Parts: sequence; C-alpha cells; structure tokens
Amino acid sequence: MNWRLAAIPVTLIPIFIIAIQFDIKLEDVLAIGFFPFVGAVLAMMIKLGIQGVKFAYIARKYLGSFDSFGKLIGVRVGSEFIKFTTPMFVGAEFIVIYYLKKKGVKLSKATWIAIMDIVTEVLAAGLLSIMAGIIALLNGAYIVGIIILATSISVTTLWMVMFFLSSKHTFQVPKVLESIVKKLGKEKGNKIIDQTNTWMEETCTMIRENIHTPESKKIFTVSFLFSLASWLFYGISFMIIAMGTGYVINAFDSIMAVMGANAIGNLPITIGGSGLAEFGIVAYINNLNPFDFDIPKGVVAWDAVIGWRIATYYVPIVITWLLLVKLALSKISKPKTA
Repeated sequence: MNWRLAAIPVTLIPIFIIAIQFDIKLEDVLAIGFFPFVGAVLAMMIKLGIQGVKFAYIARKYLGSFDSFGKLIGVRVGSEFIKFTTPMFVGAEFIVIYYLKKKGVKLSKATWIAIMDIVTEVLAAGLLSIMAGIIALLNGAYIVGIIILATSISVTTLWMVMFFLSSKHTFQVPKVLESIVKKLGKEKGNKIIDQTNTWMEETCTMIRENIHTPESKKIFTVSFLFSLASWLFYGISFMIIAMGTGYVINAFDSIMAVMGANAIGNLPITIGGSGLAEFGIVAYINNLNPFDFDIPKGVVAWDAVIGWRIATYYVPIVITWLLLVKLALSKISKPKTA
C-alpha cells in the first residue's frame, strides 16, 4: 500500500508540465473561486456516494442485513483509492472482496457481488463514453473520437463477454501460467494454483446459478441505473468548475466531455489516467488535434481543467484513503450470525 501513497506525487507531474508549458499560475487556478471548486468536489463525492449506495444495495440483497448500510457505503467509497492509484482504474473490486471475505462471506459469493458491482459500472460508463466518441466524430474530432471509441468499446466488451461467458464456461488458470507458477513456486505454487482454480470454479458456478434469476435481473437493472446516475454527477463536475472561469458549457456537453476524457484516461499509460484525462477533456471540448494543444481564445482554458482535476481526483484521493484505512483495512470482526 505504501507504494500507492508514493505514486500520488508522480501523478502531479503532468499537472506541473501543463502549468509550465501553458504558463498557468496558481492565482489562475485560485481565480476559479471557492464555491465552484467546492461544488465540483461535492458532485464528485455524490458520484462516489451513489457507487457506495449501489454496492450496499447489492450486498444487502444477496446477504441480508449482515452489516450496516452506512459502513458498506464507506467501504466501497474507500475502495476507490485503489482505482485512483492504478492504471486503467482497476483494483477496487479486490478491496470489496477482501472486506466481505473478512466478514465471513464465502469467497465465491463475495466475488459475485463485486462482479455485479463492477460490470454495471463499466456498462454505464461504456455506453456514455461510446456516445461521447460518436459525438466527437460528428464534430470533426476524428482522432479523439476514434481513441474514445476504441478504448470504451474494448473495455466494455471485455467485461461483458467475461461476465456472460462465466455463466456458460468454467474458467481455470491458463496452462502456460500454471506451469510457470508451479515450476517457480514448487509446493507453494501448486497450492496457489489449486486454490485459484477452486475459487474460479466456485465463482463461475455462483454466476451460473444467479445470473438468469428474476431477482438478479432486477438487481442488475437497479444497479445499472445507480451507476448511470453516478456517472452523470461526475459529468457535471466540469460544468460547475467552468462556471468559475466564465466558460459556459451545458450539462450534456459537460457529461460527454468528462466521459470522453474518462475513456482516454483508461489507457494503460499513467497512474489514475493522470495527464491523459486533462489532455482528453481539452481535446474533446475544443475539437482539437490531440497533438496540438494551443487553445484559441473564447474556449475552455487549462486553468479550468487543472481545477477540475484537483477537485475530482486529488481531493477524493485523500477522502477515499481515510475511508479505506478506517473501514476496509481496519480490524474486521465477523458477525455473530455468520
């Protein structure tokens, strides 16, 4: 976990490069104003809060009242710290699985709940990002549009195919990887492979037993709507920040710009999409060539983009870290009824 904390300063490097390259001073960012900045932070925290409510809803539907609703929300919000400090925004699901397992939930069931959570999130984000990519193409931002579509379609398709294939096929550790682990780890390697294969088999069985039930279909639909709402709040965060710079953008265009930037940030290049999201949102809004970032007058400027990134990335990093340590990684006691 320590390396993740050490990685946070690294994510600031693109911010400093942008500031130096385009002569952005601290006072330019501060000129955005207190209320627009706080408003953007609140929009982002509402986004995370809705994700937490969705996770608590899924967990309570499958497990009953095994834990407090508020604590489940906090654990899910805290798990986002892992996504913020990982390329391609992955890893939160492992914190969720770890927490549920420590609470006495069977590993396969904990994995199923985490999968339901992440798949509905990816599907909602993917559909919005695909819409953003199509709009970019229609507006003449061909390179940006192609990058957004290629990323969002690939990520969404991968998750959905894996989700539905798991209900028909039992996955196991690939033979090549299995032989390498067993050769290097010997007895311990054999144990790891056996445990992993058992976990994958039980998880696929759990998916197979639940995916087509009326209850699961209802949970999936409700969870998808929660995810859609959470991404919409994230999308309007830029509109709120832009108000402080005098740049006017409507809610729909703000949502499309943010989701386009989010898709570009999913490229496995930097931690938490640092630099990619900033350049992505500027290129999307201004219909720019992604290799030419001289912004014409009268359009969104870099101070708004940097302010938006601080409000929706760096402030939440602190909050999610505190929740992660306090709730998800603290000493966990199993419920007496477990």
